[in-house]
Amino acid sequence: MKKSFLTIVAVIAISLTSFAQKQVSTNTHLKFFSSTPAEDIEANNFKAVSTIDTNAGNIVFSVPMQSFEFEKSLMQKHFNSEKFLNTKANPKAKLIGKVVNIEAVKFSKNGTYTAKVEGSLTINGVSKPITENVKFTITEGKINLTSKFNITLADYEVAFEKGKPSTNIAKTVEVTVEANY
Repeated sequence: MKKSFLTIVAVIAISLTSFAQKQVSTNTHLKFFSSTPAEDIEANNFKAVSTIDTNAGNIVFSVPMQSFEFEKSLMQKHFNSEKFLNTKANPKAKLIGKVVNIEAVKFSKNGTYTAKVEGSLTINGVSKPITENVKFTITEGKINLTSKFNITLADYEVAFEKGKPSTNIAKTVEVTVEANY
């Protein structure tokens, strides 16, 4: 009887562990920053969602582009316009990737771990391969992911060809990501 009970507890524990492999974060923050002689531009987005499979390493970020918030309303208008990101036609940016060295991250042990994500980043309807470092901080079973990297806007067909906005926007922007699972 006691042996049967322990077997059932073991099966339940293994089942719960299997289900716990996929973590979802609705507490995901993305920020981009660009600097030019004319002005600095920063925008924040707190509406992104991400998932990670802690066993397989699969990772997905979905970012609603119209949710970026700017200090100046004119910046937001330019960002969403047909001439720049056309966020009505391309409402989401997406990263679909894999943590290639997932075994280096001990999700059951407190600590900070560096890993590498490879995948495909889609912005403005254009997908490009991406490889970036991420930092995982594990505290009492909670997972925090952070990363900072640069993207070249022209790679994603994002550019003002002429006029004042073209001189006020950097060709490369810094992207900062933080997700709490």
